[in-house]
Amino acid sequence: MTITRTSPTAKKIYLTRHAQAEHNVTSDWTIRDAPLTDFGRKQCREMHAVTKGTLQQGGQLLVCSPLRRTMETMIVGFPHLQSRLEGSGKPPILLDILQEVGNVPCDTPLDPIEALRASNNGLFADLDFSTLSPDYSSKMGIFSPGQATERAKRVRKWLRDRPEEEIVVVAHGDILRFILDRHHSSREWANTEIKLCTFATSSDEDAVLIELQGDIRPPDADTEPTTSELA
Repeated sequence: MTITRTSPTAKKIYLTRHAQAEHNVTSDWTIRDAPLTDFGRKQCREMHAVTKGTLQQGGQLLVCSPLRRTMETMIVGFPHLQSRLEGSGKPPILLDILQEVGNVPCDTPLDPIEALRASNNGLFADLDFSTLSPDYSSKMGIFSPGQATERAKRVRKWLRDRPEEEIVVVAHGDILRFILDRHHSSREWANTEIKLCTFATSSDEDAVLIELQGDIRPPDADTEPTTSELA
């Protein structure tokens, strides 16, 4: 696949919140790297149904947080996009700075990488984990909750610097709010809801994103709270 670099203000960034996970419905923060519920998997299938003829056809890059609920959302929710891109030599990118903000167990990726790769009955075995930093699960440094604003800015700059015009991102409610609003806003963001954004300018220091019309909300998308909203 040949990509011609496009202006950041012409990009389409699809910011996707993961499907319903166990901690969303039980309020149990001790579940390590909380997986999807059965209903969450149903939401993923619905998301696939409403996107298979649109963004899954046009997307040029698939980027995902390395937690189990986001990776499963990506695999079950965007299978055509993943398969098409892998066929052209562009596997999904696991971006550790996309992980959720909180430092509780449910928001902390499994470690070591071998355990993460083998989890969920091997569902993630074919993903490339080489992009993860050695301290990806530490919740220290850039991964600490207090660094969420800076981490979100790094995500925006990373997305802006990519050559692709259409990028699909799968992440979490709190970090997505930091990415789009540049602070911990109260913006509603349902499980499997996809918000379409672009960049305000080509060069501003904060790489500000602006929301466009064209949000996608599958039929059973729900507004289960994030960890911070349950606090």
